[in-house]
Amino acid sequence: MGSFENKCVIVTGGAAGFGEAICRKFAGQGASVVVADLNLEGAQAVAGSLPSAIAIQVDVADEEANKAMAQAAVDAFGKIDVVCCNAGIPHRGNYMIKMEVDEFDRMWAVNVRSIFLAAKHCSPHMPPGSSIVNTASIGGKRPRPGLTPYNASKAAVNTLTRGMAVEMAPNIRVNAVCPVSAPTGFDMTALGVKDLPEDQNKAVIAGIPMGRRATPEDVANSVFFLASDDAEFLTGVCLDVDGGRSIQ
Repeated sequence: MGSFENKCVIVTGGAAGFGEAICRKFAGQGASVVVADLNLEGAQAVAGSLPSAIAIQVDVADEEANKAMAQAAVDAFGKIDVVCCNAGIPHRGNYMIKMEVDEFDRMWAVNVRSIFLAAKHCSPHMPPGSSIVNTASIGGKRPRPGLTPYNASKAAVNTLTRGMAVEMAPNIRVNAVCPVSAPTGFDMTALGVKDLPEDQNKAVIAGIPMGRRATPEDVANSVFFLASDDAEFLTGVCLDVDGGRSIQ
């Protein structure tokens, strides 16, 4: 029997990358998982590989979609114990003044408004002791050139997390993870390539004392810890999952 037996966990952006790893981590501990993603086919593939899961197509920036997500979770599993607000998008790496307004607005809607909407519509169904874990970025604490609007959106996630933690205490804990660069779909969107070129990969790793980029499992383990009873006194924490990048 896992530590999340008889608990329902929603994971947005659950079809791939960090989200898929988060889904698998909670499922491995007995949770029933709502795999929520704009990519329904991908969400269905992940859900179909888990012992107890449903897939739902969700545009996390849309209020009606968040209402439907919360209701689907309650209809399937009776309540919501954990919400992992993991869905997010970067923009193509470039200086801010060269970015299109529509791209800026869409990214902020997906990265920031989505957390507000998920909390608004899921929290009425969350019993005392529940948890929200948001996916931010170490870039929200230590921004670098070329991803300024993205980094600013993740700084907003950190501020939302800390403010929500105060507003929702003591019944619901709210924390965040702040990952460093990882080999996920982020690279494809930000750089237009599936994997970092070798020279760029070496440059990134050179700034990480642990000598490698993050893995989806690193992030999933950290999300799981923050949502677990082992972290029952932690709220408002924005946990660096960065191999020491922020102190380099």
